[in-house]
Amino acid sequence: MNVAKYILYVLDCVIGVAVVILIFLHSGKDAGLSSMFGGGGSIGGGGVVQKNLDRLTVVCAVVFVVVSIALAYILKS
Repeated sequence: MNVAKYILYVLDCVIGVAVVILIFLHSGKDAGLSSMFGGGGSIGGGGVVQKNLDRLTVVCAVVFVVVSIALAYILKS
């Protein structure tokens, strides 16, 4: 159980940093770091890069919450 605790610690930290970086990559109003990669100004309100960035951010946030709950459960017992 000790190994799982440390794996979850590392995973929680890595995913947390990834979520912060992904949030910083989002654009405000067609300006931001995501526009450097082709995410700005296309038909449909957002480019493919912006939509994929949104999906990746949501997936990382959900994984972060699940890992945090698992870590809390392991630390409680």
